Amino acid sequence: MIILEESNSSQTFNFIPREYTSGTTYTIVIKDELKNTEAYNDTATSFTAVDYYYSFTDTFSLKEDNTYTLEIKDGSNVVYRDKIYCTNQTVSTYSINDSVYTERSSDNEFIVL
Repeated sequence: MIILEESNSSQTFNFIPREYTSGTTYTIVIKDELKNTEAYNDTATSFTAVDYYYSFTDTFSLKEDNTYTLEIKDGSNVVYRDKIYCTNQTVSTYSINDSVYTERSSDNEFIVL
């Protein structure tokens, strides 16, 4: 799963495609899972190669606490598919219960008969 932020600045995600040919035009499509609408659609002829994976950088218009599907296609051939989760929390301290769950303390006193 890829984690991105709700931001108007440029963001990067990394991926390992099934196949990659330099100079080929790839279509990058991000769809909102809840609304089933396109949130992003663009083409790229190259990705940044880093060791054994590739990077893609652009500005995405995503909404916080939403999940998206990502597909990178070479024509009709899907070369990469993943999910994106949009959150403004830092990844290292991310909690699904952020500001929602409060822990109750208990002394665990039991009555034994």
